[in-house]
Amino acid sequence: MSANKSWWVPPEGKDSVSEKLLKKTRESPLVPVGLAGCLVVAAYRIYRLKARGSTKMSIHLIHTRVAAQACAVGAIMLGAVYTTYRDYTKKTAQDAGDK
Repeated sequence: MSANKSWWVPPEGKDSVSEKLLKKTRESPLVPVGLAGCLVVAAYRIYRLKARGSTKMSIHLIHTRVAAQACAVGAIMLGAVYTTYRDYTKKTAQDAGDK
């Protein structure tokens, strides 16, 4: 019985995870910032797990999740504002060139 060696290769037309991340980074440069912020906050909160005091574990984990999501959502919001500003300045520059 021979094993199918190509099971891990993405099908034609499908991007790998790293290609998707690079493509998303080119489209919205703050995606890696949000991802890094999310990971840093989660890692820090997990590191501080022993120093949580009398706080229940479930409450600590909820706070960790909320803080990590706040970093990701903040980066998305900054990216949206940046993209809107960039498109607006590009549009006004084109309008000024047309006159």
